[in-house]
Amino acid sequence: MSIPANLRYTDDHEWARLESDGTVTVGITDFAQSSLGGVVYVEVPASGSLEAGKSFGQVESTKSVSELYAPISGEIVEKNALLDGEPELVNTDPYGKGWMVRIAPKGDLSGLMDPAAYEARVAAADH
Repeated sequence: MSIPANLRYTDDHEWARLESDGTVTVGITDFAQSSLGGVVYVEVPASGSLEAGKSFGQVESTKSVSELYAPISGEIVEKNALLDGEPELVNTDPYGKGWMVRIAPKGDLSGLMDPAAYEARVAAADH
């Protein structure tokens, strides 16, 4: 299971990456996608406000439908249109082409888990 060092993480298995332009890219972790199974549909808005910890969309898989939770507050500036036709990118490239939304953040990522804390969270979930 992959836990990239350049990302921050939530308890709900979302990741956040601060981009050079100040936006934050959001997706779900490798752990989350493997738990879900084959992703068949991703529903996220193309714009709108996000509130940290609140649901902003859903991922439907062969096993279940799961809510997506905003890692931080902000405004959606882009959704990943590739997922409309290729939702399986969430499974095959969760930290690359499988991202969900990009947001203009209100605040920073300091309240999120670093990779070591997230790794401990996942280890606890596996037991």
